Amino acid sequence: MRLLIAVLLVLLPALAQAQGAGELELLKVTPAEDGSQTWSLTIQVLALMTVLTLLPSILLMFTSFTRIIVVLAILRQALGTGTTPSNQVLIGLALFLTLFIMMPVLTELYEGAVEPYLNEEMALTEALQNGVEPLHRFMRHQVRESDLALFASLGGYDEGFNEPADVPLTVLIPAFLTSELKTAFQIGFLIFIPFVIIDLAVASVLMSMGMIMLSPMVVSLPFKLMLFVLIDGWGLIMGTLAASFYTGVV
Repeated sequence: MRLLIAVLLVLLPALAQAQGAGELELLKVTPAEDGSQTWSLTIQVLALMTVLTLLPSILLMFTSFTRIIVVLAILRQALGTGTTPSNQVLIGLALFLTLFIMMPVLTELYEGAVEPYLNEEMALTEALQNGVEPLHRFMRHQVRESDLALFASLGGYDEGFNEPADVPLTVLIPAFLTSELKTAFQIGFLIFIPFVIIDLAVASVLMSMGMIMLSPMVVSLPFKLMLFVLIDGWGLIMGTLAASFYTGVV
Protein backbone atom coordinates (compact mmCIF):
# COMPACT_ATOMS: atom_id res chain seq x y z
CA MET A 1 0.00 0.00 0.00
CA ARG A 2 2.81 2.41 0.82
CA LEU A 3 4.48 1.63 -2.49
CA LEU A 4 1.30 2.40 -4.45
CA ILE A 5 0.78 5.67 -2.60
CA ALA A 6 4.39 6.64 -3.16
CA VAL A 7 4.12 5.94 -6.88
CA LEU A 8 0.95 7.99 -7.12
CA LEU A 9 2.66 10.89 -5.39
CA VAL A 10 5.83 10.81 -7.46
CA LEU A 11 4.41 10.17 -10.91
CA LEU A 12 0.91 11.59 -10.89
CA PRO A 13 0.77 15.19 -9.69
CA ALA A 14 -2.45 15.53 -11.63
CA LEU A 15 -4.17 13.70 -8.79
CA ALA A 16 -3.63 16.60 -6.43
CA GLN A 17 -4.62 19.18 -9.04
CA ALA A 18 -7.98 17.49 -9.37
CA GLN A 19 -8.37 17.28 -5.61
CA GLY A 20 -11.17 19.23 -4.02
CA ALA A 21 -11.46 19.76 -0.32
CA GLY A 22 -8.72 17.35 0.77
CA GLU A 23 -10.45 14.18 -0.49
CA LEU A 24 -10.13 12.46 -3.85
CA GLU A 25 -13.44 12.50 -5.67
CA LEU A 26 -13.42 9.24 -7.61
CA LEU A 27 -17.03 9.44 -8.80
CA LYS A 28 -19.10 12.48 -9.66
CA VAL A 29 -22.89 12.37 -9.75
CA THR A 30 -24.60 15.17 -11.66
CA PRO A 31 -28.41 15.48 -11.31
CA ALA A 32 -30.31 16.28 -14.49
CA GLU A 33 -33.41 18.46 -14.86
CA ASP A 34 -35.69 15.46 -15.44
CA GLY A 35 -34.61 13.92 -12.14
CA SER A 36 -32.12 11.45 -13.60
CA GLN A 37 -28.49 11.31 -12.60
CA THR A 38 -25.31 11.30 -14.68
CA TRP A 39 -22.37 9.30 -13.32
CA SER A 40 -18.93 10.32 -14.52
CA LEU A 41 -15.48 9.07 -13.55
CA THR A 42 -12.92 11.79 -12.85
CA ILE A 43 -9.26 11.91 -13.76
CA GLN A 44 -8.27 10.06 -10.57
CA VAL A 45 -9.70 6.75 -11.79
CA LEU A 46 -7.93 7.09 -15.11
CA ALA A 47 -4.71 7.98 -13.32
CA LEU A 48 -5.02 4.99 -10.99
CA MET A 49 -5.63 2.64 -13.92
CA THR A 50 -2.59 4.12 -15.68
CA VAL A 51 -0.40 3.54 -12.61
CA LEU A 52 -1.55 -0.08 -12.34
CA THR A 53 -0.67 -0.57 -16.00
CA LEU A 54 2.78 0.97 -15.55
CA LEU A 55 3.63 -0.82 -12.30
CA PRO A 56 5.85 -3.46 -14.01
CA SER A 57 7.84 -0.72 -15.75
CA ILE A 58 8.09 1.28 -12.52
CA LEU A 59 9.32 -1.82 -10.71
CA LEU A 60 12.06 -2.28 -13.30
CA MET A 61 13.07 1.37 -13.55
CA PHE A 62 13.36 2.45 -9.92
CA THR A 63 14.07 -0.67 -7.85
CA SER A 64 16.50 -3.55 -7.43
CA PHE A 65 14.17 -6.01 -9.18
CA THR A 66 16.08 -6.12 -12.48
CA ARG A 67 19.38 -7.27 -10.99
CA ILE A 68 17.73 -9.87 -8.78
CA ILE A 69 15.56 -11.52 -11.43
CA VAL A 70 18.42 -11.68 -13.96
CA VAL A 71 20.74 -13.34 -11.42
CA LEU A 72 18.07 -15.86 -10.42
CA ALA A 73 17.42 -16.70 -14.07
CA ILE A 74 21.15 -17.24 -14.69
CA LEU A 75 21.34 -19.41 -11.56
CA ARG A 76 18.55 -21.65 -12.86
CA GLN A 77 20.35 -21.94 -16.19
CA ALA A 78 23.62 -22.81 -14.46
CA LEU A 79 21.95 -25.53 -12.40
CA GLY A 80 20.47 -27.02 -15.56
CA THR A 81 17.11 -27.73 -13.92
CA GLY A 82 15.07 -26.50 -16.87
CA THR A 83 11.97 -24.71 -15.61
CA THR A 84 12.55 -25.56 -11.93
CA PRO A 85 12.11 -23.31 -10.00
CA SER A 86 9.28 -21.97 -12.14
CA ASN A 87 9.06 -18.39 -13.34
CA GLN A 88 6.38 -17.68 -10.75
CA VAL A 89 8.67 -18.81 -7.93
CA LEU A 90 11.59 -16.74 -9.21
CA ILE A 91 9.43 -13.65 -9.64
CA GLY A 92 8.00 -14.11 -6.15
CA LEU A 93 11.50 -14.38 -4.66
CA ALA A 94 12.62 -11.32 -6.61
CA LEU A 95 9.58 -9.29 -5.54
CA PHE A 96 9.93 -9.98 -1.83
CA LEU A 97 13.70 -9.51 -1.87
CA THR A 98 13.14 -6.24 -3.73
CA LEU A 99 10.68 -5.17 -1.03
CA PHE A 100 13.23 -6.05 1.64
CA ILE A 101 15.99 -4.07 -0.08
CA MET A 102 13.81 -1.07 -0.94
CA MET A 103 12.10 -0.83 2.46
CA PRO A 104 14.46 1.86 3.86
CA VAL A 105 13.93 3.94 0.71
CA LEU A 106 10.16 3.48 0.76
CA THR A 107 9.99 4.26 4.47
CA GLU A 108 11.91 7.49 3.97
CA LEU A 109 9.74 8.38 0.98
CA TYR A 110 6.53 7.75 2.90
CA GLU A 111 7.56 9.57 6.05
CA GLY A 112 9.16 12.49 4.24
CA ALA A 113 6.66 13.07 1.45
CA VAL A 114 3.51 10.96 1.39
CA GLU A 115 2.46 11.21 5.03
CA PRO A 116 3.00 15.01 5.35
CA TYR A 117 1.15 15.56 2.08
CA LEU A 118 -1.81 13.39 3.10
CA ASN A 119 -1.94 15.28 6.41
CA GLU A 120 -1.95 18.57 4.47
CA GLU A 121 1.30 19.62 6.12
CA MET A 122 3.23 19.98 2.86
CA ALA A 123 2.56 21.48 -0.55
CA LEU A 124 2.45 19.30 -3.62
CA THR A 125 5.65 20.67 -5.15
CA GLU A 126 7.65 20.14 -1.98
CA ALA A 127 6.17 16.67 -1.51
CA LEU A 128 7.17 15.70 -5.04
CA GLN A 129 10.73 16.88 -4.47
CA ASN A 130 10.96 15.01 -1.16
CA GLY A 131 9.44 11.90 -2.73
CA VAL A 132 11.78 11.74 -5.71
CA GLU A 133 14.94 12.39 -3.68
CA PRO A 134 15.18 8.95 -1.90
CA LEU A 135 14.68 7.07 -5.18
CA HIS A 136 17.15 9.37 -6.92
CA ARG A 137 19.75 8.75 -4.19
CA PHE A 138 19.23 4.98 -4.32
CA MET A 139 19.70 4.84 -8.08
CA ARG A 140 22.77 7.05 -8.21
CA HIS A 141 24.43 4.92 -5.50
CA GLN A 142 24.09 1.87 -7.77
CA VAL A 143 24.93 3.48 -11.11
CA ARG A 144 28.38 3.27 -12.68
CA GLU A 145 30.16 6.49 -13.51
CA SER A 146 30.92 5.28 -17.04
CA ASP A 147 27.25 4.58 -17.76
CA LEU A 148 26.20 7.90 -16.26
CA ALA A 149 28.78 9.73 -18.36
CA LEU A 150 27.62 7.91 -21.48
CA PHE A 151 23.97 8.87 -21.15
CA ALA A 152 24.85 12.37 -19.98
CA SER A 153 26.85 12.81 -23.17
CA LEU A 154 24.04 11.42 -25.29
CA GLY A 155 21.59 13.73 -23.55
CA GLY A 156 23.67 16.82 -24.26
CA TYR A 157 25.08 17.29 -20.75
CA ASP A 158 28.70 17.45 -21.88
CA GLU A 159 29.63 19.88 -19.11
CA GLY A 160 28.59 17.41 -16.43
CA PHE A 161 26.77 18.19 -13.20
CA ASN A 162 27.79 20.25 -10.22
CA GLU A 163 26.34 17.79 -7.72
CA PRO A 164 25.05 14.20 -7.97
CA ALA A 165 21.58 15.41 -7.03
CA ASP A 166 21.53 17.54 -10.19
CA VAL A 167 21.42 14.50 -12.48
CA PRO A 168 17.99 14.42 -14.19
CA LEU A 169 15.92 11.26 -14.10
CA THR A 170 15.96 11.11 -17.90
CA VAL A 171 19.71 10.45 -17.68
CA LEU A 172 19.81 8.53 -14.40
CA ILE A 173 17.16 5.91 -15.23
CA PRO A 174 18.78 4.46 -18.41
CA ALA A 175 22.22 4.62 -16.77
CA PHE A 176 20.84 2.82 -13.71
CA LEU A 177 19.24 0.05 -15.79
CA THR A 178 22.42 -0.44 -17.83
CA SER A 179 24.51 -0.66 -14.67
CA GLU A 180 22.09 -3.14 -13.14
CA LEU A 181 22.36 -5.43 -16.17
CA LYS A 182 26.15 -5.26 -16.09
CA THR A 183 26.28 -6.10 -12.38
CA ALA A 184 23.76 -8.92 -12.80
CA PHE A 185 25.83 -10.52 -15.56
CA GLN A 186 29.01 -10.22 -13.51
CA ILE A 187 27.35 -11.98 -10.57
CA GLY A 188 25.91 -14.57 -12.95
CA PHE A 189 29.37 -15.27 -14.40
CA LEU A 190 30.76 -16.00 -10.93
CA ILE A 191 27.79 -18.28 -10.21
CA PHE A 192 28.28 -20.19 -13.46
CA ILE A 193 31.95 -21.09 -12.91
CA PRO A 194 31.63 -23.91 -10.30
CA PHE A 195 28.75 -25.55 -12.18
CA VAL A 196 30.68 -25.46 -15.47
CA ILE A 197 33.64 -27.13 -13.71
CA ILE A 198 31.34 -29.92 -12.52
CA ASP A 199 29.97 -30.39 -16.03
CA LEU A 200 33.49 -30.56 -17.49
CA ALA A 201 34.63 -33.06 -14.86
CA VAL A 202 31.63 -35.33 -15.42
CA ALA A 203 32.00 -35.12 -19.19
CA SER A 204 35.70 -36.04 -18.97
CA VAL A 205 34.95 -39.06 -16.77
CA LEU A 206 32.21 -40.28 -19.09
CA MET A 207 34.46 -39.87 -22.14
CA SER A 208 37.27 -41.81 -20.47
CA MET A 209 34.81 -44.62 -19.65
CA GLY A 210 33.56 -44.72 -23.22
CA MET A 211 30.02 -43.73 -22.23
CA ILE A 212 29.63 -41.19 -25.00
CA MET A 213 25.92 -41.92 -25.46
CA LEU A 214 25.08 -40.81 -21.91
CA SER A 215 24.40 -37.09 -21.56
CA PRO A 216 26.82 -35.43 -19.12
CA MET A 217 24.03 -33.06 -18.03
CA VAL A 218 21.98 -35.97 -16.68
CA VAL A 219 24.87 -37.24 -14.58
CA SER A 220 26.13 -33.85 -13.40
CA LEU A 221 22.72 -32.54 -12.32
CA PRO A 222 22.58 -34.51 -9.02
CA PHE A 223 26.12 -33.44 -8.16
CA LYS A 224 25.31 -29.78 -8.85
CA LEU A 225 22.17 -29.97 -6.75
CA MET A 226 24.04 -31.67 -3.92
CA LEU A 227 26.80 -29.04 -4.02
CA PHE A 228 24.26 -26.23 -4.07
CA VAL A 229 22.40 -27.63 -1.08
CA LEU A 230 25.53 -28.41 0.95
CA ILE A 231 26.88 -24.87 0.67
CA ASP A 232 23.44 -23.37 1.44
CA GLY A 233 23.28 -21.92 -2.03
CA TRP A 234 19.94 -20.13 -1.72
CA GLY A 235 21.02 -18.39 1.45
CA LEU A 236 24.29 -17.31 -0.14
CA ILE A 237 22.62 -16.07 -3.31
CA MET A 238 19.87 -14.12 -1.55
CA GLY A 239 22.25 -12.71 1.04
CA THR A 240 24.79 -11.67 -1.57
CA LEU A 241 22.14 -9.97 -3.69
CA ALA A 242 20.77 -8.08 -0.71
CA ALA A 243 24.26 -7.02 0.39
CA SER A 244 25.19 -5.87 -3.13
CA PHE A 245 22.83 -2.89 -2.86
CA TYR A 246 23.67 0.23 -0.94
CA THR A 247 20.67 2.04 0.54
CA GLY A 248 22.34 4.19 3.17
CA VAL A 249 21.51 7.85 3.57
CA VAL A 250 24.30 10.19 2.52
